[in-house]
Amino acid sequence: MSLFQWSEAYSVGYPDIDSQHKRLFQLAEQLHAAMTAGKGKQVLSTTLGNLIAYTKRHFADEEILMQTHRYPSFQQHKAQHQALTEKVVQFQRSFDSGQATLTVELLKFLSNWLTHHIGEVDKKVGDYLRQQTH
Repeated sequence: MSLFQWSEAYSVGYPDIDSQHKRLFQLAEQLHAAMTAGKGKQVLSTTLGNLIAYTKRHFADEEILMQTHRYPSFQQHKAQHQALTEKVVQFQRSFDSGQATLTVELLKFLSNWLTHHIGEVDKKVGDYLRQQTH
């Protein structure tokens, strides 16, 4: 069963953001699938690295959009991005050095973060951007 299943309920109504969010779900599901299949450390490390790299790119793109359109809650939103990035990069370092293993708790954290952040916080950004561009 897929832990990271995209649903139109997560759509923020802004095509570029929605496309990137769908890709985040796909990459998170690839990590879940690799863990479930018992893949080796190198595969898991590469898959986690791909997810983190794409997340950073997505956050940068989203932040540019928010800045360009003067999104009023930009600083708070950016702080959430930074907090997630720091947490997963720290986890990646621990995993790569052998101090941590990929666990269900990490997957639950990512799932909760994606569904909450996209489903609530990013929806506000989408609403704001649609108002600014119409």
